[in-house]
Amino acid sequence: MSCAVDSVRDPFNNSWKTLRFPNIKPSELLLLFLKAGLAASTFFLITLVFHLTLSYSQPHYHNNNHTSVKYVVQPQKTTQEQPPANISHLFFGIGGSVATWDTRRQYSELWWRPGVTRGFVWLDRHPGNSTWPETSPPYKVSGNTSAFNYTCSYGSRSAIRIARIVKESFELGVENVRWFVMGDDDTVFFTDNLVMVLSKYDHNEMYYVGGNSESVEQDVIHFYTMAFGGGGFAISYPLAKELVRILDGCIDRYAEFYGSDQKIQSCISEIGVQVTKEPGFHQVDIHGSPYGLLASHPVVPLVSLHHLDYVDPIFPNMTRVEAVRKLMTTYETDSGRALQKSFCYDLRRNWSVSVSWGYSVEIYPSLRTVKELEMAFQTFRTWRSWSDGPFTFNTRPVSSDPCEKPVVYMLDRVLNVGGNKTRSIYRRHRDSSGNVCAREDYVRVSVVQYVDVYAPHLISEAWKKAPRRQCCEIMNGSDGMDKNVISVKMRGCHRFESVTPP
Repeated sequence: MSCAVDSVRDPFNNSWKTLRFPNIKPSELLLLFLKAGLAASTFFLITLVFHLTLSYSQPHYHNNNHTSVKYVVQPQKTTQEQPPANISHLFFGIGGSVATWDTRRQYSELWWRPGVTRGFVWLDRHPGNSTWPETSPPYKVSGNTSAFNYTCSYGSRSAIRIARIVKESFELGVENVRWFVMGDDDTVFFTDNLVMVLSKYDHNEMYYVGGNSESVEQDVIHFYTMAFGGGGFAISYPLAKELVRILDGCIDRYAEFYGSDQKIQSCISEIGVQVTKEPGFHQVDIHGSPYGLLASHPVVPLVSLHHLDYVDPIFPNMTRVEAVRKLMTTYETDSGRALQKSFCYDLRRNWSVSVSWGYSVEIYPSLRTVKELEMAFQTFRTWRSWSDGPFTFNTRPVSSDPCEKPVVYMLDRVLNVGGNKTRSIYRRHRDSSGNVCAREDYVRVSVVQYVDVYAPHLISEAWKKAPRRQCCEIMNGSDGMDKNVISVKMRGCHRFESVTPP
């Protein structure tokens, strides 16, 4: 049998090689194909019969008392078959220390629900003979980290211990965990909203969810690609499983990094996973009054607040913890609506009304654009240098002229009024400077002492849709109404509705 000769190019060295192929007659080629097909069919039938025989000959095991039991591995449930996420699917790892816990535990106890929330606060040593409070999260003592390298000259070796919390939490082997959530002992979580946010993501995939610092100088130093640890971040179970495999060696590779969150992000980056940013996580890297930040919350659920001992109380004339407790009562009344913004106009009086539900109301005796109303007042300074910025969001200055400021009303209380509806009442706030605008249009606003805001509960399904700021309307614009009180109704926007001044 003769051979045909042909040439082809070798892709690795760009040279030509000579190949030889058998020269077969058509009749011989057809016979070869028929023989090959018959052999393949025979092999397939034999294999099929063998597998069917083996399957029917295997015994079926039930839940009985046999000494020898074979366990059949069930297939992994699909995302559609798994129940919706709830608080039991989250496991919290809180970075703490014996030195700080007695003063900071008040923040953790505001959101921790004994018997419901799962996790531990991780301490640097045993707390001694004192009785551990039942209202606090249970504690564990972190492992010894003396063998690890830490070369940051201005930081603390505790960063290593806190970075390893995710590994030590994972190695506890707790069942039914979808997300490991990390935070500090002065982090306040709004857990229902946290569950709502994380439920948007498939926990069977590798996710790293959190937020940046508000101060640009912090993001430049510690990475924009990082979820800041004080604001809290969440790591899905599959990512945690990959992370713990490399974490200890990775901590040594990044010995020069200051914080635990820097080290975690760097290790996750080696796996190839990027941070998924959620603006509801708040690092609160600011000094001064957080009013401007909270009164201009983005259109996302409120998830966390950090550094509350480093800013003014979020409500005036209260201690820091009392002020946060007041915000928590608002959140517990309607978790999804907490701090959500709404704008509307009173065209009869030419007023602009801005509502931050459960926190404050601002009234301007003029028609202001939405672009101005949604921008945060800069009532604070940056974290590191105490400067006027920059921040990761737009701000507007607070004028010293009282005629350039809105009349502000702070939350007094929130009431459930039945039918999944709320009534929140806001009392006029007196400026601590004592300056009052004497202009006639401001005097007319100053007559108003209370603002009542009526709103239906903002159900969680609303956050599964494309986010949209809700609309509002003034309910008592006629002359016959009590001029000391105005009522506002928050609601979903109508089709083609916009907040546009005339």
